[in-house]
Amino acid sequence: MSDLTARGLLSLNILNFARLLRRAGLPIGPADMLAAQDAMTRIDIGRRAQVHTALRATMVHRHEHQDMFDQAFKLYWRAKENNEVLEMLDKLAGPKPPPEKAPPGSRRLAEALAAKQEKPTPPEEAREEIDAVLTVSEREHLQTMDFEAMSAAEIENAKREIARLHLPLDQKRTRRTRPDANGPRIDLRATIRASLRTGGEIFDLARTRKVTKPPPLVVLCDISGSMARYAQILLHFLHAVANDRDRVHTFLFGTRLSNISRQLRHRDPEVAFQLVSQIVPDWSGGTRIGEALAAFNQQWSRRVLGQGAMVLLVTDGLDRDGAAGLSENMERLHKSCSRLIWLNPLLRWDGFEPKSQGIRAMLPHVDEFRTVHNLASLRALVASLSAPPDLRAMDRWRIAA
Repeated sequence: MSDLTARGLLSLNILNFARLLRRAGLPIGPADMLAAQDAMTRIDIGRRAQVHTALRATMVHRHEHQDMFDQAFKLYWRAKENNEVLEMLDKLAGPKPPPEKAPPGSRRLAEALAAKQEKPTPPEEAREEIDAVLTVSEREHLQTMDFEAMSAAEIENAKREIARLHLPLDQKRTRRTRPDANGPRIDLRATIRASLRTGGEIFDLARTRKVTKPPPLVVLCDISGSMARYAQILLHFLHAVANDRDRVHTFLFGTRLSNISRQLRHRDPEVAFQLVSQIVPDWSGGTRIGEALAAFNQQWSRRVLGQGAMVLLVTDGLDRDGAAGLSENMERLHKSCSRLIWLNPLLRWDGFEPKSQGIRAMLPHVDEFRTVHNLASLRALVASLSAPPDLRAMDRWRIAA
């Protein structure tokens, strides 16, 4: 194989490798591809370690993308159907390591690599024309479908829709101030400090304005057996929220309370959920709502519920310990935040009534009682967070309890 032909094949495979990374979620642009091709001319391409280092240096710009790049490099540059240069690099890789648990992102990489293969076009006689005038679009049907009734493919589509949701919250004034020439308050200290430059003469008054920012958002999500399917999908919503705004604190509880705020801040959702699974031992177990709320009130309430924090409590209210200590802890939680919203998937049933002891103990201490079982309910929640609570609806539920 001539040197010119080998160079052309290597450039083509670098281009295809960059496309694979882009489909897997890495921000690869034309400048990165050109830089990678230039780097290949400055190293010994017969050494796999040098090729890996050169490509990662030119194509990876964030620390959280390194694991995904390493997996893609091993997957793509060891494929048997590639050209002679790839086969040579595969031989230099040495013996294969024993099989291990698939790292986060492997499924996404497999789908991205499979997307390269074009599906054959069906013959003309096999095509059928369907009259879809009176049918509902798939997207509209997905909005109203219950999470528990979704198939695997529908859940993936729902996760993509959830990732596009943005959570608006009203801006609230804090105690901090910032300089503002048109501010309503005069800053005497800054005014005197500025007058020192002109020999004590005051030519202008320094003014300030209160700093406004969204209040903290605290989420307490039930991961017991009855809530497991909803919690899995809601975690995608919480991950999108945690990466979209500051001061978002997320806690999971079943038989114990787990703080996953730091894990959800990872930008890659698959890596974030793997980190969550490592610190949450009681997924799909029992539920001790009273104990979990007591632990939150004692350990975390003063840390995260300042500056008018808003709390989302996601649970069906079915407590294995009945209502032991539940009313007292709910009252304390309600008094510690500016707004407490209870999201209960059982509200999807038209004939729902608050009959269990846990639900009766919790209802008097919440500001809103809403359902969360499909995409439409999530969109309604997002729209209602910047609106005042519906007091009439809560009065009806309190009377029923």
